[in-house]
Amino acid sequence: MKRVAVLGGGMVGGVMAENLAKESGISVTVVDRNPEVLSTLKEGSSVNVMLADLSDHRKVKEVVEDCDLVVGAVPGSMGFQTLKAVIEAGKNYADISFMPEDYFELDQSAKERGVTAVVDCGVAPGLSNMIVGRLSAELDRMEEATILVGGLPKAHSWPYEYKAPFSPIDVIEEYTRPARYVRNGRIVTVPALSEPELVNIPDVGVLEAFNTDGLRSLLRTINCPNMKEKTLRYPGHAEKMRMLRETGFFGTEPIEIAGMKVRPIDVTSQLLFPMWRLEQGEEEFTVMQIQVVGVEDGRRVKYTCDLLDRTNGEAGTSSMARTTGFSCVTIARMLLKGEYAETGIIPPELIGRDKAIFEKVVAQLRELGVVLKYKMDIIRSN
Repeated sequence: MKRVAVLGGGMVGGVMAENLAKESGISVTVVDRNPEVLSTLKEGSSVNVMLADLSDHRKVKEVVEDCDLVVGAVPGSMGFQTLKAVIEAGKNYADISFMPEDYFELDQSAKERGVTAVVDCGVAPGLSNMIVGRLSAELDRMEEATILVGGLPKAHSWPYEYKAPFSPIDVIEEYTRPARYVRNGRIVTVPALSEPELVNIPDVGVLEAFNTDGLRSLLRTINCPNMKEKTLRYPGHAEKMRMLRETGFFGTEPIEIAGMKVRPIDVTSQLLFPMWRLEQGEEEFTVMQIQVVGVEDGRRVKYTCDLLDRTNGEAGTSSMARTTGFSCVTIARMLLKGEYAETGIIPPELIGRDKAIFEKVVAQLRELGVVLKYKMDIIRSN
C-alpha cells in the first residue's frame, strides 16, 4: 500500500486527495489545521485526516515521515518552508503552492537527498508550463509565447464580477507581486495588473487580460525572446484591484487605528473574501489559451492550445479545483510509479519536454474530463 500525504485540505487539496484515494493500492491522508475542513473531507470518502499546524517546520517532517509521496496544497506564504521541510525529510513532492521565493535555491538539497520535487504543477503555472515545454522541444526555434488564463464565475455579480476558486490570499498575491516577462530577449519587470487589454476568447466572449507573474520558471528554462503571461477577468476588474492596491488596502505593514495596530490586508481580507466566496452550486469555469510562434521544418508556424473547463455539477467540484488538482495528481501518480526519476527541483516544462510522458499526462487529464484542443497554422510571408 502506497501512502500519500496531502498537505492542505482546501478547495484544491480536497479534490486531489479524493481523486487519489479512488485508486486501489493508495492510502491518502489529508493534513490541515482546520477541523471543519477535515470533517467535510471525511464524510463519504476513503480519505484519512490528520489535524496539524503545517506552519511548524518540524510538524511537516513528522507527518510525512512514513509517506511514499507528498502532495502540497498550502497557501503560497507557507510554500517555501513546506517544500524545504519535505525535501529535508527525503520525500518526493508534487506541489501547487504559488510561493514568492526562488524554489531553485533548494535544488542542490533535493539532489543530495535523491528527492524529486515537482513545483508549480497546477493548471497555470503547471499544465501551461508543460505545454510550452513540449512545444519548445518540437520547434526548431521559438519566437513568441503567450499564456492567457483565468478562473471566473459564470454569472457576473457587482461590484467585482469575480469569485475566488482557490485561496483568495493567493489571488491578492497575484495582484501585488511584480510581473516578469521577456521582451526582445530581456527580462522586464512591470507592476501586476498593468497593460490591460481586451481579448475575445472562443465560446466565452470578451475578457480583460493583464500582467501577472505567471511565467515563473519559464524565465529560466525556456529560450524564447518574447514571452508573457496574463490573467483573465471580466472587463473592469483590473482597475478596481489597482485602486485598492494603490490606496493601500493590500498593505502588509501595520497601521495605527484608534490606538490599535492592524495590517490593511487583514481588514481587506475580512471584508473582501466573503464577497469572493463561491456559493454552493454556483457555476464557474477555467479558461486558458496558449499561443506559441516559431520555426518548424523551415516554416514559420503558430500553435494554439485552448482549454475551457466548466463546473462539474455531478461531482460538486469547481472547475479551477479540478483543472489545478488533476494536473497535479497526474504528476503525483507518475512519481508514485517511478515513471520520472530525475532528482532536484523540477519545473513542469522539463516534464513536458519528454513527449511520451507529456502525452500520458494529457491522456490522463482527458479521462478526467480536462480536455486540451490544439491547432497549428502556417504563417505565410506577405
